[in-house]
This record gives sequence, structure tokens and C-alpha cells, in this order.
Amino acid sequence: MEVRSCRGCGKLYNYLGPTTPACPACMKAMEEKFQQCKEYIRDNPGANIQKVAEDTETSVKMIKQWVREERLTFAEGSVVGIECESCGASILTGRFCPNCKFKMQQSFANASRRAPAPEEKPKNEHDSNKMRFLDR
Repeated sequence: MEVRSCRGCGKLYNYLGPTTPACPACMKAMEEKFQQCKEYIRDNPGANIQKVAEDTETSVKMIKQWVREERLTFAEGSVVGIECESCGASILTGRFCPNCKFKMQQSFANASRRAPAPEEKPKNEHDSNKMRFLDR
């Protein structure tokens, strides 16, 4: 088990992987902030990130992280959004736009297909390119 220092409060805690980026107390506080932002967005669907951040006293960076994690999403037809990490297109949630997701999916599918096995040459005992030893 790995012990780390919490970025929020500085206390030591047992790090269990990417699901625990902070100590339990800070994780609980972050989850409460998330729920507060979620409720605010539900009550004010047309609000932009800056407005949500100001009214809920949450950082814009944290809200964008939740949008990238697909925990929050912008309303359909919203003029605000975040940028696709690949092409820069405006998206409502996640990291990539549908076009880039499709391209990556195709790329992964092509990469996972096995290349045909090379044909084996019949073994010739007297191959001229190989070193041979004579029995004594």
C-alpha cells in the first residue's frame, strides 16, 4: 500500500490508485461540491461554466474535469462547451467529439486484427546461407 500526502489538506493517506486522488475527508468535500454543482446546473440549465463556478464557489478547472469525466454535461443546444482533445471541436461532455471517437475506434479495430502469419519456408538441410559444421 502506498502512502501519499493529500494535495488538498496535506495529510497523509493510503493511496489506492487513481480513484483516490485525495484523503477521504477531501474526497468527501469534493463529492459534496460536485453534488452542489450538479443541483445548480439542474436548476439553471443555461448557465455557463464561469457562472456555475462563481455561484457554487468551485474552480472552473474542477468543473471542466467533471465534464471531461462525463460526470457533468452541458445541455443540448448550449452555446458553451469544452474542446475535443484531438481536433478542438466544441463538445458537451467527455474528452473527444463523436468523429474523433469513431476514428479512434476504427484505428483500434484495425490494430487489433491479426496480420496473416508469414508462410513458412520448407526447411532445406543444405541452405547456403547457414553455417554448417562437419562431423569429425
